[in-house]
Amino acid sequence: MSTSPTLLQQFRSFCFQNNATDVEKAIEYFAVFGGMGYSVDMSKPLEELIDEKILKNYRYIHADLTKITQSNKAHHALLSAVALGDRREYSAYRRADLSRKEGEESAAFLIKFGLLSRQSSQADPVDEKEEVSPRLLFTAPFYRFWFASVSPYYKGVKEGDFNEMKLKWENTKQSFFDQIYEGLVIALVKQSFKEDWIVKIGSYWDKTNEIEILGKTKGGKVIAGLCKYSKSKANKSELAKLQEKCAKASLTADIFIVFSKSGFSSEFKKEKSETLKLYTLKNLKSLLEDLSDKDLLVHTNKKY
Repeated sequence: MSTSPTLLQQFRSFCFQNNATDVEKAIEYFAVFGGMGYSVDMSKPLEELIDEKILKNYRYIHADLTKITQSNKAHHALLSAVALGDRREYSAYRRADLSRKEGEESAAFLIKFGLLSRQSSQADPVDEKEEVSPRLLFTAPFYRFWFASVSPYYKGVKEGDFNEMKLKWENTKQSFFDQIYEGLVIALVKQSFKEDWIVKIGSYWDKTNEIEILGKTKGGKVIAGLCKYSKSKANKSELAKLQEKCAKASLTADIFIVFSKSGFSSEFKKEKSETLKLYTLKNLKSLLEDLSDKDLLVHTNKKY
């Protein structure tokens, strides 16, 4: 089991250290620099900070990371496959062009040395004979950014040519933040259930279906949820999609949760009840409440 701080602990530490008050901005900067103890001036554009703190220090950061990975090509291939793929372990092996045995050996090494952790689906598959791949997750957001957006373009970056990397980042950055939102929404949901508290929560997936949030309360109630990140407001069709996913997975949910970054239609807001909870960015701000030096994590890695 990983002993790394949780995503929420890392986020609160990052926000306290960098005096973050705008939760949306904090999530975007955290997705790049989180988990490493970086001090960042959040009045500067994110791209300027990436250039200043990461790209211009490529050789030093690369050297520090290769001390951990021992410059093993299989490890680097797997790390980029996890960063760029759907997080499922077996599909990451295929993306990295590794055999099952090679992939498992590499994953075991990367978990042992603190770059990755393994996560299982929250519910057993409907067909118990069906093998459901675990997910591989980065222990710090910075590692995912590096292996998704810097390492694949190392040829240009190490020579000081950042054009290819910057173009790719510009085209993919909005979807890149989604995993951080998902993790923090799960933390928010867990924090929100105070009386009938949550005993387990995470995500559900099988070979054909995925439910972003699935949990169970102490009283046995099943919670299912989804996250919507687009600029359009969520409407009642989102609930219908979630209910269809639950039916497909043979899951009976007692409480449905929808997070929408851009809010909800007036019609959908009227549906809010004890069995349908709606969350927005405003709700995520509660994750920043009562920050203090007790939230600050100690990091021993070099910072540039």
